[in-house]
Amino acid sequence: MSTETRTTALRESAATFDRLVEVVRALPDAAHAEASPLPGWTRGHVLAHVDGVGAALARQAEAAARGEQVEVYDGGAAGRAAAIEAGARRTTAQHVAALEALRERLRAAWPAPGDPLWHAPVTYRLGTLEGALLAWWREAVIHAGDATAGLGAALGPATWSAPFCAHLDAFLAVRLPAGWRVTDLRGDARDVASWLAGRVPSGTVWAERDGAHVPLPELGPWPSSSPAPGAAVTPPAGV
Repeated sequence: MSTETRTTALRESAATFDRLVEVVRALPDAAHAEASPLPGWTRGHVLAHVDGVGAALARQAEAAARGEQVEVYDGGAAGRAAAIEAGARRTTAQHVAALEALRERLRAAWPAPGDPLWHAPVTYRLGTLEGALLAWWREAVIHAGDATAGLGAALGPATWSAPFCAHLDAFLAVRLPAGWRVTDLRGDARDVASWLAGRVPSGTVWAERDGAHVPLPELGPWPSSSPAPGAAVTPPAGV
């Protein structure tokens, strides 16, 4: 990954997160119990997840700076799930306090764009710290839209940048069936990336293969962050 890409990921994730905090600050407490676009999750669940995944990735950076590796979530998958359920019940003031604390933690944890620490190994996807940054870029930008859906806030796919869409296309190409490529998909770049991410595009996305229109394929699951035991590990695209 180039220093320019790291700079873009740091800048865009921070800017989106800043906007998210300000939107949340203006919400009444009752808004956090409203349904989000994610099945089974309220707006509060999404915000708690953003807080939790941000803390988990900051943890990767903090451990890397010490020359150590730690599991992604404190308490593993069970700890992650419990934290989301508990955090979903926060008031607006509590959500804002948690997000502001996370913002400061991330600012302190991420190295400068040109720092060689980005190449340090981490447990996230058994990759390097660069991969953890890319994960935060995805989580911050995508879930900012999920958390603010229905509020009229400009934080959804329509605001995604060209570099972010290109990164999502590369990362999520594995969701397409065998033999399919992202270049088989047609539509605005933000709509294509949104569709690959499992969100509802604002415009039309269609597919063309061998010069003919064909139905859009069924997407596979989101790339797992935990390889199966004994499986060969392939670094995520772009890392």
